[in-house]
Amino acid sequence: MERAKESAVWRYFTLATPTSSSAVCNVCKVNVSRGGGITAKYNTTNLIKHIQKHHAKEHAEFLQLSKTKGAENTAQQLTLQDAFQRREKFPAESLKASAITQKVLEFIVLDAQPMSVVEDEGFRRLLEHLEPRYSLPSRKYFSETALPELYKKVCEHVSKEIKDIQAMSFTTDIWSSAVSPMSLLSLTVHWLDTSCTARGAMLQAKNFHGSHTSDTIAAAITDILDKWHIPLNKVHVILRDNASNMKKAMENMGVRSLGCFAHSLQLVVNEGLLSQRSVSDAIAIGRQIVGHFKHSPLAYSRLQDIQLQMQMQPKRLQQDVKTRWNSTYLMIQSLLEQKRVLCAYIADHDLPSTLTANQWALLEKTSIVLAPFEELTRKVSSSTASTADVIPAVTVLKRILAKEGDADTGIKTMKKTLLQAVNKRFDTVEDEPLYALATLLDPRYKDRYFTSAQSAKRAKDALTGELEEDLRRSTAGASQAGPSQAAEPQEKFPRVEAAAPSSFMQEFEQIVEESEDPGAASSSSPAVQLHGYLAEKTIATSDNPYQYWGVNKYRLPCLAATATKYLCAPCTSVESERVFSTVSNIVDEKRSRLTAERAEMLVFMRKNLPLLIK
Repeated sequence: MERAKESAVWRYFTLATPTSSSAVCNVCKVNVSRGGGITAKYNTTNLIKHIQKHHAKEHAEFLQLSKTKGAENTAQQLTLQDAFQRREKFPAESLKASAITQKVLEFIVLDAQPMSVVEDEGFRRLLEHLEPRYSLPSRKYFSETALPELYKKVCEHVSKEIKDIQAMSFTTDIWSSAVSPMSLLSLTVHWLDTSCTARGAMLQAKNFHGSHTSDTIAAAITDILDKWHIPLNKVHVILRDNASNMKKAMENMGVRSLGCFAHSLQLVVNEGLLSQRSVSDAIAIGRQIVGHFKHSPLAYSRLQDIQLQMQMQPKRLQQDVKTRWNSTYLMIQSLLEQKRVLCAYIADHDLPSTLTANQWALLEKTSIVLAPFEELTRKVSSSTASTADVIPAVTVLKRILAKEGDADTGIKTMKKTLLQAVNKRFDTVEDEPLYALATLLDPRYKDRYFTSAQSAKRAKDALTGELEEDLRRSTAGASQAGPSQAAEPQEKFPRVEAAAPSSFMQEFEQIVEESEDPGAASSSSPAVQLHGYLAEKTIATSDNPYQYWGVNKYRLPCLAATATKYLCAPCTSVESERVFSTVSNIVDEKRSRLTAERAEMLVFMRKNLPLLIK
């Protein structure tokens, strides 16, 4: 009866009950017998004859529907040979089986899954359901055969990508596992390709034994560079933390290096604000309050009830990490958002400590003062940030902290203290060639953000000298390459209209407006190219500086070549820290016995496999 009910004729008839001996015509409302004496012998013959005799239009529709449905059923029906083939397993070396095995391995690598996932019942049942003809290889096969093969393939791809790059920048850091006796030293590489697109890869997370002295660090990094056949003359700069052993290691290697800008900001905030006794006391109490709710499910449940009573979205308080000042800022923000809720909680329940009215006010002021620092930290920690962002960021910070207004009541001392810390920590930033030349070569900034005329002049002179030296070195090769390509007009980039920009970004635009000097010029001479480039208007801060050079590399060839070198450098060592975030997901408590060599292989492919599969 169920198969009969699938017939298209039932679009035109209705049954009172599933076992009714007759059906009601939906067109003329006549009862039509279903034939047969018992339920098992009911059929649709009489129904079809009825619409054929009395309803010609509906019968024509029925014939068309029946034809379509029959074609679908035919397409879905398997031949006997196909049915038997579907029960046979793929040969292990077949293209289909190899492709599925490859995707399983990519799943393990990209999602940081343990090798044991191929032995999990749920995963095996899933594959069996999706493709019964596929036999899942053993864990040993994935670990000892498939993984090394893919690792070799990814290594070859990365090596090919960086083979002809003339200038590369690097980040490095050291990480120690909390669940196993393992330390790793990371090295990531960054460059601009021929189309001026920012590229990056992870070279290694090297097993790092022994004491972390400058000599051992230098030796480890040198080993990695040698493994990838990268000579020191291709190393533009290495971004590191501010530890003395790291700084000395770079000096021992004879390469240029810079401290992590985000780490320097951390020191500025700690020295300029969080070290103040009144602020640190208020933050310590806030930390105790957050910790109380974090470690007591009952307390959090009560807090959630109060949030619902006040018609607020239930939200957890944010715990900070002392080594990340921006996490302290986020903790303060979460406390201020829940101030009314916390006050209501205190009325009926105990807390390990409470904030006074003065301390609440102090936290509000601290939050206001730290907002630009938090925005700047996010900006420089992005994957697109470069050394060109440092001088403009410091200039903007100084201007914001030096400004006084009616809204500054009660926070003037805080701002003054932070300004002193910024001046102390970044006093010589404009005299660092790696920062100064990168800023000049960024079409969003150029020379508009230098606070010292002398520093700006030194930077321009240094850039002119480097341009002329680069031109001299490339003259022989350029003369053999034939006539140079005709200069192209500058590409016009539409400015992106940002809705309600923050005070931090408004300050960027204000500096540009104050120093803009429109004009244009171009010539094959590096000095004239630089003069014309600096005279042109800057592009919007929201535009892509790499895209600018990709378009204008034929019009300003000398500048574009140098920009490719200086703009490939990040301004923080965040990329290396992101490597270790990946490592911590791989080397966890469930895989604490994972060897350092296997961890290296897994994290290398986790970071670089997307380069290959894309």
